Amino acid sequence: MRNFFRNRKPIRLQTWIMLLIVSVLMIALTITGLLIGNETAQKTRESQREKAMNIASAVSQTQSVIDGLVNLDSSGEIQSYTKAVQEDTDVDYIVVMDNQHIRRSHPVEERIGQYFVGNDEDRAFQGERYTSVAEGTLGKSMRAFTPVWNEGEQIGVVAVGILLNNVEDTVFASQIIVYIGIAAGLVAGAIGAVLLARRVKRILHGLEPSDIVQLLQERDAMLASVREGIIAINKHAEIVVANHAAMDLFRRAGLAENPIGKQVDAYLPPSDLTQVLLDQNIEFDQEQKLNGIDIIVNTKPVIVNDHIAGIIATFRDRSELTSLVKQLTDTRTYADTLRAQTHEFMNKLHVMSAMVHTESYKELEEYIGYISDNYHKEIGAVSRLVKDPVLAGYLHNKLSQFRENGVVVELNGDRQLPLLKNTKKMEAIITMIGNLSDNANEAVAQQADRRVLITINYINGQFHFTIQDNGPGLTPSEKEAIFEKGRSTKGKTRGYGLFLTMQALKVLDGTLEVSSEKGEGTVFDVIIPYEGGNV
Repeated sequence: MRNFFRNRKPIRLQTWIMLLIVSVLMIALTITGLLIGNETAQKTRESQREKAMNIASAVSQTQSVIDGLVNLDSSGEIQSYTKAVQEDTDVDYIVVMDNQHIRRSHPVEERIGQYFVGNDEDRAFQGERYTSVAEGTLGKSMRAFTPVWNEGEQIGVVAVGILLNNVEDTVFASQIIVYIGIAAGLVAGAIGAVLLARRVKRILHGLEPSDIVQLLQERDAMLASVREGIIAINKHAEIVVANHAAMDLFRRAGLAENPIGKQVDAYLPPSDLTQVLLDQNIEFDQEQKLNGIDIIVNTKPVIVNDHIAGIIATFRDRSELTSLVKQLTDTRTYADTLRAQTHEFMNKLHVMSAMVHTESYKELEEYIGYISDNYHKEIGAVSRLVKDPVLAGYLHNKLSQFRENGVVVELNGDRQLPLLKNTKKMEAIITMIGNLSDNANEAVAQQADRRVLITINYINGQFHFTIQDNGPGLTPSEKEAIFEKGRSTKGKTRGYGLFLTMQALKVLDGTLEVSSEKGEGTVFDVIIPYEGGNV
């Protein structure tokens, strides 16, 4: 039984809507119909009573009836009169009785002169007007009794009757309209329920509630997994969705309050976003500021039925993008260096092969000696100090950049740096070496004699890296500010390299010391834990 309910196919939303609306309509219309039908039945019965009483009153005041009761010899006129009235008013019988309860008129003429049957007429002979229900010779009927007076003296009674079957037929005829209205209402409600259910299904793109819940959960998971800040803005410029990355960036910018439901102008610069709302344009990579934090913003309007419904905006800290670009650039430079070295090596092999084929052995000996000297001077020096091929290749690339810029580089060290066991730290090490090398390269750019000294050592499980330049040096105030993001002596758009270096050292759990005096150059000493692998 448990498996049966577990395997049952869930009822669709469209079916639920139709069942709910039809059920509510059925209950409401049934209760309303019963109340109205009951009220209609009561009014119809009351109307029949009034009809019978009015006819009885009119007959009791007719002169021919009065004369017929006073002079019994002329009572035949009563029968002809009441028969005509009965046919005109559509009642079942009109009976006129004298004070001895003898009928002077009756639909069945053979019963004229007989006693009235029913035993409910006594109150009428006491001068009272009323209605009652009793069994007579024609069947059970509703009766109206009215006394007949002549000069203040009661001389008889008029009884007007309508058979109960006919009364109930009239009641049913009055109720049938109510029942038809209920049926029409149910049919109209059912049609409306089907149309509404279809429209809801169309609006929801055929999705069931379980599908919508799953989509919302997937959306939340995707928004939480994205590193970019994402916000959704409605057509009233209010923030309606903000993921964790956006909330974190808002907090870093000093906007700790929950942004949901707030105007976007309070969180992001209004100019471009407002223009997107007006122009419905897509904007990519727009540089803006968020309370002093440089951000890159992308905005895209959301169009529904040819009308703008809002905006999706993504943004990220510019320094993070700069770091990514720097890392990608360094990686590409390393790859280009390897390709260049491979190409250069192949060229040298081709030259030596040609010399062998032409038996130019003396020239070959001189060429090999030339290559050997260069190897020992540059590649050999790097290989002697750095065992890891990735780091060695990157360092060789930096030495090549120094050489291309006319910088004389001296590479020193006593103990070789082994293979890096935790390769995940290689990215941070390359970031540190690359930024410090670029800083030294730029520092000596204006010097007539450009010199840089690099020292690499591996001591007690630690990587010691020192880079010294003969650049202009730093003042004490400049030395304190060089690691702040966006602070640089080289221009307004600079100041990220040393900041990223400190970020990399935090990842590596390393330390950095700066020694510099104005006009005496600068020295950076770095020490980081370095777990070497097997050599």
